[in-house]
Amino acid sequence: MRATLPLLSFSALCGLMTVLGAPDEKPPLPDAKPIPLVQVTPLPDYQASFTFRGHELTRFRFDPAAKRPFWYPAQTSLAPSVIRMGHPHDPISHRHHYGIWMTHNIVSGINFWDDEHGKGKGSIQHQKVLGYWDGDESAMMMTLNHWVSEEDGEVLLIEKRHMEVRPVPDASSWLLIVDSEFLAPNGQTTTFEGSGFGLMSARMARSIGVHDGGGRILNSEGQVNEEQVFRKPARWCDYSGRLTVDGFAGITLMNHPGNPNHPTAYHVRNDGWMCNALSLEKPVAVGDASPLHVRHGLCP
Repeated sequence: MRATLPLLSFSALCGLMTVLGAPDEKPPLPDAKPIPLVQVTPLPDYQASFTFRGHELTRFRFDPAAKRPFWYPAQTSLAPSVIRMGHPHDPISHRHHYGIWMTHNIVSGINFWDDEHGKGKGSIQHQKVLGYWDGDESAMMMTLNHWVSEEDGEVLLIEKRHMEVRPVPDASSWLLIVDSEFLAPNGQTTTFEGSGFGLMSARMARSIGVHDGGGRILNSEGQVNEEQVFRKPARWCDYSGRLTVDGFAGITLMNHPGNPNHPTAYHVRNDGWMCNALSLEKPVAVGDASPLHVRHGLCP
């Protein structure tokens, strides 16, 4: 019969290892590679965390059952998130304000903007992750999305979304660079119709808003707050304010010069919301053989 050995406590086990000659210091691992400074880590429930030196900067959320992918939180060295979920005074009808997100109000007659379901509504449905990449300068992720009419399941747009998180050289801030390539299904043309809602939006933390926190909106043309900035063309728009008792922060939303209708109008509100309007006055068409490439940058 096999002998039954007594259970040892952790302290007794450590003592036994010493008696047996276990070294006090472990030898180095000669083949161990350095840890990348910037990493993207897949998490349960369709999430991916972007970190710099182990500190989470943002998290991408791409549940296929949700209305659209989005980023939340967006954190600086001050730790609290500079963005929030939902409107601080209207959480029901504005619950579609998901931190940082990309969508559009009217795409070939379908509304992708709000969270309501039913006739004439659409959702951006995640299909698969195309890759993750870590590095010392940045971390990247690419996904495949379908922009779908909920009423009949028709795919209106096929989107490859490449996102990169890149800390600035002094590590005091970081960039979220989002490149999207849109293609219509075979034989179709899909149109981003005229609207002030879409593509890239951010819902700022309550304390940063002009109304609630005394924050400030400033664009590349030197215009200030909603009264001057609302739907005015600009290269970038910054929304900043107090984030902690003794600290200030915000987000600069940048529109790439190669995007259609550049410099685009910025749809901003003193209540803490900003969005760059891809097609405020001029619709943008996407064909099956003529993809649309757009790039946005956000700097918390």
